[in-house]
Order: sequence, then structure tokens, then C-alpha cells
Amino acid sequence: MQELTFEQLERYRQGFESDPAARAANAAMAKTELADLAYIPMNAARLMGDFTIEVKTNGITAQEKSGRCWMFAVMNILREVAAEKLGVEEFEFSENYLAFYDKLEKTNNYLEMIIENADEKLDAHIVEHLLTFGFTDGGYWEQAVELIKKYGLVPKYVMPESYQSSHTEKFMKLLNNTIRSYAAQLRKLRAEGADRAALEEAKDHMMAAVYKAECIVFGEPVKTFTFEYRDAKDQYHADYGLTPLEFYDKYVGFDLDQYVTVMNAPTEKMEIGKYYVFHNMCCQAGMDLHALNLTAEEMEELSLKQLKDGIPVWFGCDSGAFGDRKMGVWDPDSFDYQGLLGGMDWTMEKKDRLDYKQSWATHAMILVGVNLDQQGKPDRWKIENSWGKDVGKNGYFVASEKYFREYVYEVIINRKYLNDEQLRLLETEPVRLEPWEA
Repeated sequence: MQELTFEQLERYRQGFESDPAARAANAAMAKTELADLAYIPMNAARLMGDFTIEVKTNGITAQEKSGRCWMFAVMNILREVAAEKLGVEEFEFSENYLAFYDKLEKTNNYLEMIIENADEKLDAHIVEHLLTFGFTDGGYWEQAVELIKKYGLVPKYVMPESYQSSHTEKFMKLLNNTIRSYAAQLRKLRAEGADRAALEEAKDHMMAAVYKAECIVFGEPVKTFTFEYRDAKDQYHADYGLTPLEFYDKYVGFDLDQYVTVMNAPTEKMEIGKYYVFHNMCCQAGMDLHALNLTAEEMEELSLKQLKDGIPVWFGCDSGAFGDRKMGVWDPDSFDYQGLLGGMDWTMEKKDRLDYKQSWATHAMILVGVNLDQQGKPDRWKIENSWGKDVGKNGYFVASEKYFREYVYEVIINRKYLNDEQLRLLETEPVRLEPWEA
């Protein structure tokens, strides 16, 4: 292994000192945010026009300091359905209600995975993966679907946000500490000869403790409630003794099972044109997540078809790549980080960015519009975010076509928009991925 020499350091030093642009950039960065210096306003200005196709929406939500974007994005689609049925201009579901059960289900799933692998050594890949990563607030469309089908939904006023539900970092840290402690206890019980029934009994006590802690932090979920509202004509309505599932069936009734995950992940382990399945710590116990791996062009074409029919598109992207939160822009051509930093080069193709962990889906939102150029091709996309109204254009963002191709990794599409070949892929035996491969 070759050490860094002082001769090399001197050569590097002279290279910096002889570069006026580098010295000027150093001075500018002393008191300015790096992203602001890299921002190219005239390039971003090209994205600020209107949109050929727009889906009507009824306002912006705010996930605050939590990782529930995926859940907000699902409910932001469903609330449009509910608002139309109810004849109201604005409506929002309780994200706190569904997130309560999400964390409970993740805890149960995690402990089940620990029990299933209790005979494996600590350095076994699956055990190391479980103990290293735990679980987060994050999730997937299919995961939200299973939660809604099991627990239903409630209006926001029935179980409003608490400080903790919208500021989850500390509780999630404590919850992950707890599940690792439980993992140690369960593995010790197994090493002492406990059978599956004894481990499940121990897990039940653990789950009761987590349930109580969640009630303290987030509030206790309702079993039944009265739904009261006034419609756009100022007519009062009341529906008594509803369960959350009854409320969902009656006032939403959206067929979630018709939607499939379409991803664009051209990695070494995942082939384009294949159907995949996996189970990880973000799932509920007993369920898997599925995804159809297609080209970026196919993913874009399907998104466009759905938007043309007035249906928003849930999507997952890398929100940390080439974005400006204040301006509400995602676009690689609107930021020149490499020029600003003197030529440091991190350019990779999409495949390599995924394989080498430079980029992955970090945020979920919904597409609610698209602009078509003179050839009828998309050149920018309108986004409904869940970061509140004080960022972007009153909470709405825009992404360039280039950003969509390079940094959008998954979309949720109704089966009716898939062509025959894509539908046939859904009938094939899915290729199973390991938890750490997905």
C-alpha cells in the first residue's frame, strides 16, 4: 500500500494556489451555502412555465421532521378521491393513525425475522443486516396498501398530529435501541433451549411494551368514531360509530390492488424486464414487496398515460440529488457542483450509481402534472410534495426530464396502463431478492 508523500502534497498545494477560480470559490464558500453557489438560475428558469397536463389537487401537506413521505404520498392521492365523494374542497387523512400501526407492524416483523434466524451466528449476513440497519420511518406503496387494508383510515381531526409524530428521530432511535435489546434477549432464550412457542410468548410481552410506548408518544388509535363534516354547499353530515375500515370502504373505496410498482433499477443483480419480490425490515410480517423492473422510457410512458387520465402518480426518487428546496427545483443542469469544486468528478451512469451506493430512492411524492414539448414529449414534471407550503411554489416542485430519467427509481401504475408484455411479466414467478439486495 502506497503512502501519501509530502512531494505529492506540495504538488497539490501548488495546483490550488495557481488556480484563481479555486481561490475565489474558497472565499465565496466561507459564508455561503454550497448549493446556493452551484445554482444556475437561468437554467432553472426554463422549468418555471405552466404544464400541459395537470391533475387538480386540494392543498399541500407537511410531514415535518419525520420519514413518512411514502405514507403522505399515498394518502395525498386517496384524499382527492375522498374529497370528491364528500363534496368538500379540502380533506386530509390522519397520517399519525396509520404511522402508529406502521411502527407496530415493523416491530413485529423485525422480531419475527430475529426469531426465524435465531440459530444463525451473529456474523451471518442476515443477522448482521438486521442488527446493523434496524428499521426507519420509511416505506413503500405496497406497504401502505397492506396497512390500509388491515387498519383502514380516519380523518385527520380524529387522530391529529402530536409533536412526536411529526418529529420522530428521537423516538425511532429509542425504538431501534429497544428492538436490538429484544433481539439479544430472544437469541439468548433460544441458545438456552427455548422453543418457538416460548420465543413467541416472550415477543408478545415485548410487543405490549412497544404498543404502550407508542400510545404515550403518539396517542391511542380509535376503534370507532363519529364522522362529521360540512360539504361545499354548507350541508352538515354526521355518520356515527364508524370503524376506520368502514370509513375507508364507504368514503374512499379506492381499489389499491389494481396498482403495481414499476421500478427502473438497471443494476448488476437486477435485470430490466424481470419481476422481483423481496421482504425486509420495512414490511409487515407475512407479506412481500413486488416490483416490475422496466426501462426509464417505459416508466415515463406509463406515468404519462396515467396523468393524462387525471390520476396522480406516486413515485420514489433521490431527493438529495441536484435539488433546491427553497426554489422547488430538481434538475442536474441547474447546479454546477463540479465546476464550483474545481473539477472533482463523481459522474456515474444510473446503473453504477445504484451498484456503488451513490444514489437510491430517499423520498416519495406524487406527480400531478407534466409539460409536453412540440413533439409531445415530456420536458418537465409538476410535483406535489409533503414539505409544507413554505418551500417551492406554495409547496409544489418541478423536476426536469433529465432528473426524471436519472433519479426517479420507482412509480406506481394502474395495471390497465401496462401493455400485454408487461402484464405477462406480472404472471411470471418473481425473482426473490435478499433483504440487503433490495
